[in-house]
Amino acid sequence: MPVWLLLLLSTDSMFLYLQPIGISGMLSLKDLADKIAAKLQETLFIGAELHGKREKSDLCPCKILKVLEEGTVKTKYEVAWLDRNKKVTETAIVNRNDLIWKKSPFSRNSLKPFIRKSTYRSFPWVLHDKLAEKYRISRDPPQDLKGKVFILDGIVYNKRKKDATDVEESGKLKKKKVEGEEAEATGKEDNQQKEEPIKYPIDDLLVQPGTDDPVFTARPLPSRDFKVPMDCVGDLLMVWDFCSSFCKLLHLSPFSLEEFENAICHKGSNVNLIVETHSSLLRLLKHDKDEYFSAVQKRIRSLKITLTNWTEYLCDFVEIINVGDFSTHITTIKRGHYGLLDAQVKLGILRELVNEVLETDIAREKLAEYVEERQVLLATKRGEALEEGRKKREKEQLKAKSVANGVMNGHGADIIGKNQPVLANGNHIGQNGQIAKKKGEIFSARPNNPSKRSESSRSDIESKKTGKKKNMNVEGQAENVIDLTKREALILLRDEKNTAAKRSGKEQRREYFEREIEKRILHTNPLGKDRDYNRYWWFKRDGRMFVESSDSKLWGYYCCKEEIDLLMGSLNPKGEREKALRKQVEKFYSRICMELQKRSKDLANRIALEEAVQRRSTRVRALPRENPANAFLNYVNKWKED
Repeated sequence: MPVWLLLLLSTDSMFLYLQPIGISGMLSLKDLADKIAAKLQETLFIGAELHGKREKSDLCPCKILKVLEEGTVKTKYEVAWLDRNKKVTETAIVNRNDLIWKKSPFSRNSLKPFIRKSTYRSFPWVLHDKLAEKYRISRDPPQDLKGKVFILDGIVYNKRKKDATDVEESGKLKKKKVEGEEAEATGKEDNQQKEEPIKYPIDDLLVQPGTDDPVFTARPLPSRDFKVPMDCVGDLLMVWDFCSSFCKLLHLSPFSLEEFENAICHKGSNVNLIVETHSSLLRLLKHDKDEYFSAVQKRIRSLKITLTNWTEYLCDFVEIINVGDFSTHITTIKRGHYGLLDAQVKLGILRELVNEVLETDIAREKLAEYVEERQVLLATKRGEALEEGRKKREKEQLKAKSVANGVMNGHGADIIGKNQPVLANGNHIGQNGQIAKKKGEIFSARPNNPSKRSESSRSDIESKKTGKKKNMNVEGQAENVIDLTKREALILLRDEKNTAAKRSGKEQRREYFEREIEKRILHTNPLGKDRDYNRYWWFKRDGRMFVESSDSKLWGYYCCKEEIDLLMGSLNPKGEREKALRKQVEKFYSRICMELQKRSKDLANRIALEEAVQRRSTRVRALPRENPANAFLNYVNKWKED
């Protein structure tokens, strides 16, 4: 399913389709994103907000209402002119040349993750089989690649330029033997072409065991003890992750995944956690003043969503969307028996609510704000890294220059003696306690000329008188040398402390950027895939690592550090997918283990409390809310709007 035929981009809950645009499948990720961004710049769609040329006026903001077709080419558009408050003033029909984007709908950085998510191979780019079947995309390669690659059983094979290739039943490539007169003459051994060394990583399904492979551990089996049915675990995680990520936008206090799962399976009709979740989503839809708001306005409803009327708003929403068999449960909800609905129905309604919220202007403006803030943070982080690198290079250059200058100056100095300490005035201390002056001022210990013995004896007497003074001077100068050494040691110690402080400051700064970027989350991406295309998810607010099968029908999770270690030991770095997955797990390993440890402690405390409740006397019956398993019944929305 080549991406050069049709690229699927998922933006929140909407899907944007690009018909064949003639982009080569052998482009790099950067070039492919640039090409698609340029094509999107030319493409207009319903709901897009642009600037248009109005009669006898400058550019005015407008919104596309309808695409008008003229033959086979779409050249005109029905638009609504907007005022400063984004209210429609009038409508008009304009040409494509009169419409200009306010800003590019998608940038290269926003397209890259969607391309990675929608494809499982690059060079050439290939979409997932699931997407091809769902949107009826051809699996045949384009004309420009038919002679270079071919697809068999979902695997892309590159054709050799010189030798043709055969595909065996097992899917392995086997080279054909070269036949010729020269090969027949030289013998059977020369017939066989030498295999080229494999450059890893390659596609995981093509990796074969090697003699240099380490001992891989057996992959642990994930736990599957979910309380909700297996086919709706994905909806459970999606709704909870959205409510947790955008809790401030929804004015909804965060809650754990286990609390949400228990609340969904509870048969009570007015569980506060469920009521507040629905009310927050419905309240945001009502504030958006879109189709849902118009439909509610036609009916006599209270302006405020409360514990008593939230089901009425929910029934209105189910009637408006008219999706699947949800409308058949409206009567049950109106009677006040929402808790009796199946978990699939509850999560299905919540899933549609989240999808509608994602299409509102309020949610899109918030996402755009997050995108801008993330770009500013990334630019600041990159700028600080460049500045730090520049300062480091300048410091190294100055250090190298000072060392070079010191070497040049040292060539002109004369060495007087080995291991002789140098004093502040440039003199050296000799081994006999005398001070050896600079060159040209050397004293002899004894006079060799006999005629000068008398003079030497007088000098000896004078030297005895002044000996004490010289010794005192020598001792004082030696103390100065020791003081200089101590001072240098203190300076080095201070420099080390400053360097350690700067290093800790850099680490704190890096952690600050990572923390702030994570706060502006757009959507949660999987950590990666294994050789069988199973996806691995990690949600920072739960701790467990979830495993999703390739067909999304089976889910499981790992909940302890030992299982994570076994998983990492089972990943083969020779495969493209497992190498990338291992890299991501290593990146978040410490945080995953920390969250799992915290979860284990909470679970141990909960078990201890449950045992304490069970040990109570049968004469004193414990209230249901005292049981830790029913902690979700005590949920209170502290961020609720007044």
